[in-house]
Amino acid sequence: MTAGAEEFARPTLLIVIEHGEDEGPGLIGEMAAGIGLRVLRVGMRDPLPHLDRMPILVVMGGPQAVYHADRRLRDEVALIHDAVTRGLPILGVCLGAQLLAFACGAAVKPGERGQELGLGAITLTGSGLDDPVFAGSGPALPVFHWHSDTFDLPRGSCHLASSDAYVNQAFRLGRAYALQFHIEMDAQLLDAWSRQIPLPEDAQGWLRQTEGLRRAVIGRWLQQAVDAVL
Repeated sequence: MTAGAEEFARPTLLIVIEHGEDEGPGLIGEMAAGIGLRVLRVGMRDPLPHLDRMPILVVMGGPQAVYHADRRLRDEVALIHDAVTRGLPILGVCLGAQLLAFACGAAVKPGERGQELGLGAITLTGSGLDDPVFAGSGPALPVFHWHSDTFDLPRGSCHLASSDAYVNQAFRLGRAYALQFHIEMDAQLLDAWSRQIPLPEDAQGWLRQTEGLRRAVIGRWLQQAVDAVL
C-alpha cells in the first residue's frame, strides 16, 4: 500500500521509504502489516513523511549513490538525521544503511572489493552475538547481497556484522540499525531480482531454508521498535 501526503492526517506506526521498483520491504512489510504500515515511494510519486507522524522508520535499498545525492536524497538524509537525533527506531537496508551512516557523519564510498552480489552470509561480531536483535541467530546469518558501495562506522556506533568482502555490514547507533545486506528477501523479490542478475538454480530452495532465520531477526527488531514507541 502506498500513501500520499493527505493520508498522513491518520496516525500510523511504521513508515517504509522505497527508492525504486522491485525494492520493496518484502518480509519486513509482511511482518509489520498488522501494526499500521505505510509504504512511500519517495522520488517516484510520494513526498517524504513528516517527522512528527513517523514513530518507526524503515529505509529500503535502491540504485542511487549517496555521494552523488540529488536534492531529494539530501532531504532524506536530513530527515534520517533528525529521526536519529530524536531517538526514533530506524532500520536502514542496503542504500538505507548507507544513508543512515552518512546521516550520522560517516563516509560512504565505492567499495574496494567491487560488487558483492547474490546468495551469501554475514558473520556476527562479538557485539552482534550479544545484540538483542541478532542474539540467537548463531555466528552467521544467511542473507542476500547486492551492493558495490560501503560505509565507515559512525562515531559511537556498535559494529554488529562483517562479510568476507566488506567488514562493515551492520551497525547499531541508539535505536537505529543499519544493514548493508538484504534481510527482507521473499519469493516475490527473489523472482523480480532473478530477472536482473544471475542466480543459482537452487535460489528458491535457499530462500525457503533460510527464511526462518531472517524472520526471527526481523521479528526481534520489530518487537523492540514497537516496544520503544508504545
